[in-house]
Amino acid sequence: MSEVMHVVEQNPESDRKTARILVTPEAAEFAKRKREQLGKPDAVLRIGVKGGGCAGFAYVTEFTNDPPRSRDLVYEFSGLTVYVDNRSLKYLEGSVLRYEETLMYQGFKFDNPLQESSCGCGMTFSVKKDALGGAGKQLRTQG
Repeated sequence: MSEVMHVVEQNPESDRKTARILVTPEAAEFAKRKREQLGKPDAVLRIGVKGGGCAGFAYVTEFTNDPPRSRDLVYEFSGLTVYVDNRSLKYLEGSVLRYEETLMYQGFKFDNPLQESSCGCGMTFSVKKDALGGAGKQLRTQG
């Protein structure tokens, strides 16, 4: 697919049936504050998955001023633009990115229905064996 797919998600409750990933309003507000602190007020949030970490996969969140890549889905949640590439999306399908604030942690938290287990840090995870039909093992062995 050579075109960037644009999906605008304004209301998480009504879009829950069609969106492939959601970002809560609290997470969107946290991201907007964070990009200001980083000196990137116009940046978009890129979320994804990479092989590695103690549990097999690692969540990736980064701010970028780059245009979307050809495989990206482009979402908008509460005024925040979010890029998700199709390759990562198969490991994030149905996830909700939310903001968590505890005594020990302040930041993003993924609620991922495909997650089987996670490391103590919460940023690395393994995928349910039946969720991807073996695709999890393929990405896990790539570095």
